Amino acid sequence: MRGSILVIGLSVLVGASGCDKASGDTAPVASTAGASASSAPAPVPSSVPSAAAAPSTTAAAAAPDAIIAQHILVIYKGAKRAPKTITRSKADAKARAAEALAKIRAGATFDDLVKEYSDDAGSVDNRGSLGKFHRDDMDPAFSAAAFALQPGQVSDVVETPFGFHIIKRTQ
Repeated sequence: MRGSILVIGLSVLVGASGCDKASGDTAPVASTAGASASSAPAPVPSSVPSAAAAPSTTAAAAAPDAIIAQHILVIYKGAKRAPKTITRSKADAKARAAEALAKIRAGATFDDLVKEYSDDAGSVDNRGSLGKFHRDDMDPAFSAAAFALQPGQVSDVVETPFGFHIIKRTQ
């Protein structure tokens, strides 16, 4: 009976964390977890709860609680927390971010382009690294893009109130 309670607890936990902020990709995971939870108590044999625990473990691995990423931030005049030294327009900032992304797609290293393009003084000296962060730590648009990436993948240009980002998930 303890095993069944644990499985139900895991399924409920995965379902709850999958519903926090993500709407598209994790909804099927949550409903799958819910289906596992509703079917787990009916069969009593011990093999069924361990089979129900496997999808929960897979779902938890597919939707990590925290990730590590780097980014290039191109700020424009009027963006949130923009330094007074930033004078480029929003259109110019978007074009600059698109240029950096094109160079990444053509094979340039992310680390080199951080030095050349990023306006984020807090992360530029660390190769654009933001360290480990949780989904709720960042702007929703940034988090949605970052958490959708697999390690090693680079996002398209992502707009937030802070400017235009290119995100590389590292872990």
